[in-house]
Amino acid sequence: MVLNFAHRGSLTEAPENTIPAFQKAMEQGANAIELDVQLTKDKQLIVCHDHTFRRLNPDVKGKIQDFTLKEIKNIDVGSSFSGEYKGVTLPTLQEVLNICPEYILLNIEIKNIPVIYEGIEKILLDCLSENNRLENILISSFDHTALKKVQELNSDIPLGMLFYYRILEPWKYAQNSGLNITSIHPNQVYTDRLFIEYCKAYGFKVYPYTVNSVEHYEALLDYGVDGVFSNNPGVFAVG
Repeated sequence: MVLNFAHRGSLTEAPENTIPAFQKAMEQGANAIELDVQLTKDKQLIVCHDHTFRRLNPDVKGKIQDFTLKEIKNIDVGSSFSGEYKGVTLPTLQEVLNICPEYILLNIEIKNIPVIYEGIEKILLDCLSENNRLENILISSFDHTALKKVQELNSDIPLGMLFYYRILEPWKYAQNSGLNITSIHPNQVYTDRLFIEYCKAYGFKVYPYTVNSVEHYEALLDYGVDGVFSNNPGVFAVG
């Protein structure tokens, strides 16, 4: 089965990585959702991609890690998208788990670069365990050391290895990493048929990001891709 992820929810219809965006994705029929987690100043899991509020609320200075959860809950991140979402704030991972049924596959990306959140791996796994959501979960990161820490804490969690730059034979790198990698998540700009064939020959699924063109998506399907991350409901709502 081809697996397509709603990237940060349905971010063309609602503010990214917010409850409305995830609800919109589910309304569109998405059966997989990608989101990003960071830690607040008081070590709470908050769902956000950027390490600052620059895009979400330009009036707020400082990084996510500089604010407590209570403070973040007073920051409007919806108005920059549209007046319809005025007052929408960043959700905690707990809040997302509360609205996402278990049939939704959640790809949780640990945003550990450029800020390193010490201990985020255990906090994340504890949250998932407390919510009985250790199934139908995929944890990914560009920080492969974070993936190693997740594996040390729970070797049953599927891991996705993110790559931004082109590196030599990433399938061999993943195989030799000592990690139980189930999928490779490459930048779509260099994901071609040969790349996919090599990854699959080494036993890895391939989920490129961020594929928004239906034509490009169909080409990737022809190459043998296992799924994609997409902002386009015309892509993530099929499969």
